[in-house]
Amino acid sequence: MTKKIVVDETVGTRGGEPMIVLYNYWRSSASYRVRIALGLKGLPYQYVPVHLVKQEQHAETHHSRNPMEQIPAIELEIDGKKRLVAQSIAILEMLEELYPSPALLPKDTFLRARTRELAELINAGIQPHQNMSPMARIDGLQKGAGREHAIFHNVAGLSAYEERVKDTAGTYSIGDEPSFADACLVPQLYSARRFEIDVAAKFPTLTRIDAALAALAGVAAAHPDRQPDASP
Repeated sequence: MTKKIVVDETVGTRGGEPMIVLYNYWRSSASYRVRIALGLKGLPYQYVPVHLVKQEQHAETHHSRNPMEQIPAIELEIDGKKRLVAQSIAILEMLEELYPSPALLPKDTFLRARTRELAELINAGIQPHQNMSPMARIDGLQKGAGREHAIFHNVAGLSAYEERVKDTAGTYSIGDEPSFADACLVPQLYSARRFEIDVAAKFPTLTRIDAALAALAGVAAAHPDRQPDASP
């Protein structure tokens, strides 16, 4: 049975600010990052699903949002003009500039760089290897190799994160305030568990951080299973 998606037209402004529209998919890790950032910043938004399995990302309407035909994309007004931005890290950076409080980047120069480094370990080092398209292409060369490729890069990237984060971890990845790094970490651990990686055994520091983040309302609300287009 298909879930009916109901959009509350009264939601989407904060103090008279323009509506934010998020084009995303419930199980997409990149979409999940942006939902976490929006939740942590307390920004309401309109949820518009783009179903990856049904190939809706390749439709002309979505191609116009992102010529790479990927998700997420976000639409909002900036200086009175409607703007559309794709790619999750670019979206996080934009939200940080437009809505600086609560901050998801620390003030300290080194810690800001380390936050971005941790985020890129996931964004550049892991996530591209588990996308549906490259996994399918690798499977075309050798059946089952796409999944093994994704698992290898999940373990490699998360192992690097586990080692690197020990210098800066407090309650979260960077001290005691959530950051861009955490917005990337939570979805990646969700993906790793889907690949049946024993996250708790391999990554104890990340498991502890993940549990602390899960207790935050903005993070909990972003969980894939709580999205209107979620399916079994």
